[in-house]
Amino acid sequence: MAVNPNERAIDVKMDPAALYREEIFTDRKVGTIRTLTPVKSDGSPDASRKIVYAGEAQILTNAGPLPINFEIDAKSLEDAAQKFAGAAKEAIEHTMRELQELRRQAASSIVVPQGGMGGLGPGGGKIQLP
Repeated sequence: MAVNPNERAIDVKMDPAALYREEIFTDRKVGTIRTLTPVKSDGSPDASRKIVYAGEAQILTNAGPLPINFEIDAKSLEDAAQKFAGAAKEAIEHTMRELQELRRQAASSIVVPQGGMGGLGPGGGKIQLP
C-alpha cells in the first residue's frame, strides 16, 4: 500500500480479525487464480468465513499490458478454474467501458490557457488538453 506522507489522517492499521492466507495458482497461459483462505490472528483456518477466489488476467493496450483483477463466485478451486473465462470476460468488458468513458471525459474537457481567450497574448491562444 502506497502512503502519501503529506496526508496525515491515514489509518494503516491491519485488522487481525480480517486476515487471509493467499495462494496463487496458474495454468501459465491465461492468468492466475488467487485463493484467499480466511485465518484467525494465530494463522489457523477460520471456518466462519468463506474462501475468496480472485482472478487476474491482462489485456494489451497501446500503453502496454493492463492487469484486470476480479472476484470469481466459486465453491472450490476447480469451480473457480471453470468460471474463470466468464468472470474474466465480464471484468474486461467492464474495464473497456470505463476506459471509453475516461477517453470521452478527457476529449470533452478543454482547458483554457491562463491568459484567457483573448488574442495571442501570454498563452499564445493555444488550447490545452489535460
